[in-house]
Amino acid sequence: MADALSRARELFLDDANTYGCAEVTLIVLQEQLGLPEAGDSSPAMALNGGIAYSGATCGAITGAALAAGRLAGRSLPDHAEAKREARALVEGLMAAFAREFGSVNCRELTGYDFRDPGAHHDFIQSGIWRTACLHQIEFAITEMTRLITDPGWAPSSPEDRPSETPAASPGRPTE
Repeated sequence: MADALSRARELFLDDANTYGCAEVTLIVLQEQLGLPEAGDSSPAMALNGGIAYSGATCGAITGAALAAGRLAGRSLPDHAEAKREARALVEGLMAAFAREFGSVNCRELTGYDFRDPGAHHDFIQSGIWRTACLHQIEFAITEMTRLITDPGWAPSSPEDRPSETPAASPGRPTE
């Protein structure tokens, strides 16, 4: 897990600000899960800022949701079952995230409405993204990994499971 979190920091804290929350979370989870084209962040580009700067669901969650869907779709041959499992994983992440941070919505988490002129610039200048947002990305990566490695979630073949298992693994959320 330390390597995954280090990779998240490397991508997110890059001075070029190439990747947002959703993109970093997606890339790191795809790499960690051994998914094909792991470095492709394009599905998550419009998810930063709470989906197109709308302030809705945090990009760390939506990026993780994309990774969960890719993993379930690759691991479970029955499409309906894969959808149920992906939703269960994301439900578990959202519940844990809300308990940890008090909300799952970007605007509430950051205090900024990125649709306002200059708000995103002000947000970047504030440095909040270097601390609060990074912590939320790390939490989403750690929690999604915990949920996926929980014995209650079992992809169809052992090679599809992440190799690193967190120390504690309480039960998977019920559906």
